[in-house]
Amino acid sequence: MPRSRNLVASRRRRRKILKQAKGYWGRRKNVYTIAKNAVEKGLQYQYRDRKVRKRNFRKLWIIRINAAARLNGTTYARLIHGMKTNGIEINRKMLADIAVHDPETFSAIVKEALN
Repeated sequence: MPRSRNLVASRRRRRKILKQAKGYWGRRKNVYTIAKNAVEKGLQYQYRDRKVRKRNFRKLWIIRINAAARLNGTTYARLIHGMKTNGIEINRKMLADIAVHDPETFSAIVKEALN
């Protein structure tokens, strides 16, 4: 009895990989073996960079808060310490947004934190 191959499933598997490789450059988009490697690497980057994006945004918020704090005569570290000791609970994302869009409110927060 001849060996049976599930051609439908294997074709579907290949088509799925090639669909994920759509938009890639050169043979990465239309040669299965090359596309498979490119897609696997792309998925690894995607997984890693979901975590890196969070790090980058936190860095950006801290830079913005520090710049605004220095305009108000203090530093980022002193401001965060003062906020913790005085029980002001605003996360860095919101604090950075306030620092950029509403400097008067940020100045009030700084004064309250340093008292």
